[in-house]
Amino acid sequence: MMSKKPASRFSLRKLVRNWISLAGAVIAAGSFFAFLLLFSIEMFSQHGNPYMGILAYLVAPSFLLAGLVLVLLGYWLHLRQERLAMDDAPPVALTIDFSRPRDRKILGVFIAGSVVFLFMTAVGSYQTYQFTESVHFCGKSCHLPMDPEFVTSQHSAHARVECVACHVGSGASAYVKTKISGMRQLYHVTMGDFQRPIRLDSTKLRPARETCEQCHWPQKFTGGFERTFRHYLSDEANTPFSVRLLLNVGGGDRKSGPVGGIHWHMNLANKIEYIATDDEQRDIPWVRHTDEKGVVTEYRNPDFKGDLSKYPVHKMDCIDCHNRPAHNFLSPNEAVDISLACGRLDPSIPWVKSKVVAALAAPYSTREEALKKIDESLRAAYPDNPKVGEIVAEAQSIYNANFFPEMKADWRSYPNHLSHKNWEGCFRCHDGKHKTTDGTGSIKANDCKSCHLILAQGNDAEIKKLNSDGYDFVHIDAEYSDFSCAECHTGAAPKE
Repeated sequence: MMSKKPASRFSLRKLVRNWISLAGAVIAAGSFFAFLLLFSIEMFSQHGNPYMGILAYLVAPSFLLAGLVLVLLGYWLHLRQERLAMDDAPPVALTIDFSRPRDRKILGVFIAGSVVFLFMTAVGSYQTYQFTESVHFCGKSCHLPMDPEFVTSQHSAHARVECVACHVGSGASAYVKTKISGMRQLYHVTMGDFQRPIRLDSTKLRPARETCEQCHWPQKFTGGFERTFRHYLSDEANTPFSVRLLLNVGGGDRKSGPVGGIHWHMNLANKIEYIATDDEQRDIPWVRHTDEKGVVTEYRNPDFKGDLSKYPVHKMDCIDCHNRPAHNFLSPNEAVDISLACGRLDPSIPWVKSKVVAALAAPYSTREEALKKIDESLRAAYPDNPKVGEIVAEAQSIYNANFFPEMKADWRSYPNHLSHKNWEGCFRCHDGKHKTTDGTGSIKANDCKSCHLILAQGNDAEIKKLNSDGYDFVHIDAEYSDFSCAECHTGAAPKE
């Protein structure tokens, strides 16, 4: 009578006496090695990466668990063979006899494969980390709803700055917050119920000292610089009208020069606080200024009748004005002006400014519809013009760079507070309405020369007539009056 071998007790040697368990052990070791590598990179990197947590604390442990499962599976199969084996047929066990060439060859291949696997694990982990830091990963591979921000960032002054350098905080608390926020965003992307357009909660923005000031030095904000804004009127001749400005950047530190100009607001001795009643920070009914002597002055817009205690008090920061430093959506007027100034559109073509602006600003549901109708409208406007193909191509290029109908994202969706033409900008506070409690003082309104001097303005001939004292602004053919630019200028007004 044939009898089975009695079941043997657990032995660590049996865990590695089969190829399945050995393969699982190699995978587990490689995963643990990858975890240590990723953990070390995270600990010693200059700034955090929310995806490092996914790689180090989710992906690597998953492979480690898979390797351990393979080890146990191999052990279970080995025990099963033992139980089924007969006395005259001993169970198959992993034995390596170095005297046999075949065993030496198999072992050599296994060791070489294990070394290659560990090496590829190290290289792959590091390369994956580098990829998750890239702009392409943030804008394309994972965050498809962020395509508008990805495209506009490529045309900004910060195009070479990684997304995580500004959007991920340093330290443990910022790291945890970013990962929690990332999981929430991943859920909404998966469910397809994310906002269109994406809205930013201004109360959760990282302060400039943690982002902008890692590269920009507030103490050295001094002096001024010249800039020329080239515009074209929406008339038949596309009449040029340019403004040559000396921007009084000023300074925020007396050690580097006089305090004043635009960056007076960021004077290190000043503290400016405000209350905004909306997330876009367009409505600011209350401002408080504390000077270097500790004197506090409050200003309030008497038109506001709400309860200010319901809103948080913000300390003025760089991004309160520079709120679109890397994701600026150009308005049709701005984009077409640039194309005309650069020669991509021919200013000698009658009405080309107004025609292209009208084609860009029309409502469209999809990009395909927009490109098709832009082509049709411009070809209908210039049926016999040999340059109509160039006009269409440039208009479509502008649209692709600044308009995203599926996400409902364009210049109308995101106010740009730098300047005061298409949006309130400076006039959010400098509107002449913010007064002290006793009514004796107010925030200066339309004091243009405090921030910039108009060195020259007008057509191509007039723009060369410089005035170091600064001209008063002329609105095309009329003297400037006390009004806000944004009341008429929308970015696509027909007579702008």
